[in-house]
Amino acid sequence: MTDNNKIATLTVNGETYELPMYSPTAGPDVIDIRKLYAQAGVFTYDPGFTSTAACDSTITFIDGDKGELLHRGYPIDQLAGKSHYLEVCYLLLYGELPTVDELEDFESRVTHHTMVHEQMMNFFRGFRRDAHPMAIITGVIGAMSAFYHDSLDINDEWQREVASIRMIAKMPTIVAMAFKYTVGQPFVYPRNDLDYASNFLRMCFSVPCEEYEVNPILARAMDRIFTLHADHEQNASTSTVRLASSSGANPFACIAAGVACLWGPAHGGANQACLEMLREIGTVDRIPEFIARAKDRDDPFRLMGFGHRVYKNTDPRATVLKQSADEVLELLGVEDNELLQVAKELEKVALNDPYFIEKKLFPNVDFYSGIILEAMGFPTSMFTPIFALSRTVGWISQWKEMIADPQLKIGRPRQLYHGETNRNYTDIETR
Repeated sequence: MTDNNKIATLTVNGETYELPMYSPTAGPDVIDIRKLYAQAGVFTYDPGFTSTAACDSTITFIDGDKGELLHRGYPIDQLAGKSHYLEVCYLLLYGELPTVDELEDFESRVTHHTMVHEQMMNFFRGFRRDAHPMAIITGVIGAMSAFYHDSLDINDEWQREVASIRMIAKMPTIVAMAFKYTVGQPFVYPRNDLDYASNFLRMCFSVPCEEYEVNPILARAMDRIFTLHADHEQNASTSTVRLASSSGANPFACIAAGVACLWGPAHGGANQACLEMLREIGTVDRIPEFIARAKDRDDPFRLMGFGHRVYKNTDPRATVLKQSADEVLELLGVEDNELLQVAKELEKVALNDPYFIEKKLFPNVDFYSGIILEAMGFPTSMFTPIFALSRTVGWISQWKEMIADPQLKIGRPRQLYHGETNRNYTDIETR
C-alpha cells in the first residue's frame, strides 16, 4: 500500500471531512475510514463487506474482469501447468518460489509430519458412522489443539511454523480418515515414499486385502485440484480464519473455523451442487429441456458450475482443470457412467451456444473438479472436505500474515441498529 497523497472529501451534515486514500500495487484505490467515527460520529454500511478492504495482503490477487488469479504475482495457469501443490504451498507461505534445496527440505518436513497422533483414532470413533465428513473434519481439526500443545503460542515464530507444517501435512490424513470412517473401511496410514496427491489417493482408496497402485494421471489431476483451490483472496472462509485469528485464538481453532465456514453451500458446496444438478438432469436427452429452463428468466432453475460470481470473464482455473478432466475421463471412460455423459454433453452445448457465450457462462472450476472427483469414485459428500484440504495452505498463509502484521487488531464490525431503544423492565405479574 502506498500513500499517493490523494484525498477523499466527505460531507456529513454540512461538515466536510478529508479521508486519506491509498493505492495498492493492483486493484482499485481504497479510502481509509478508520478515523471517520471519531471525527464525524458515523459508520459506513457495507453488508457482506463486499466494498470494504479489511486488511493489507501480499498473497493473492484476483481481477474478475480480466479473469486473472495471481499468487504472489504468478498467474495460476502457470503454477498449475508447470508447478505442483507443495511448491505452490511454499510460495504462498514464504513469498517466493523455492530453490531445489528449499523445496526438498520443505517436502521432507511435510512428508514426515503426515501421521496423526494415534489417540485421535479414538476421537474419530466417537462420531456416528453416517456423520457428514465435514462434521468430522471440523471437530478433529479443532481437537488438534488438545494433542499438539507445543505449537499453540501464536507469539512464537517457531511454533507458528510448526503449526503450519503440521496442518498442511496432516490434513490429507484427516480427510482420508473421515472418508474411510464414513464408508466403514479401516484407516490407511500415510507412506513417506509417495508424493502429496498420491498419498492422499492411496489413503482414500486402498484396502488391506489387495495392493493399490496410484495412477499418475489421477494423481496429477488431484494435485491440480489442490493447486487451483489453494487460496482465493479474502473469501468468506479466509475472512473467518482472519477474524478468529484476530482474537489470538490458537491456529487449529482458527482453521477449524475456516472449515466450518467453507461447509456452507454458498461457499464450498458449488461442485457438489453441480453434480446434484447433473443428477437432476439425469440423461443426455433431457439436456435441451434444462438449457431452455436456464434461459427462461421466469424459471428459478440455474445451471450450476457455469459462470462465477468473481470472474466476469472465464475462470482461469477452469481452463487448466479442463485438460485434467479430459485426461481422467479418457482414462476411466464415460460409457458406463450416464452422469459423466451428461456432463460432457452439457459442456459441449454451453461452449457452443450463443446465449452462454454472450453471457460468458463458461464452465468454471467447480464444474470440472466435480466431474473429476465423481470419476475418481469420491461421493459428493467428500467434495467439500477435499476443498478444505486444498484451501488449508491459503488459510495458514493468511493467518501467518495477519499475526505478523503490526496493525493487527481484534475484528469488531459495526451495525445499523433497528431494534428497540431504552425500555424499563416490567415485572412478569403485570405484563
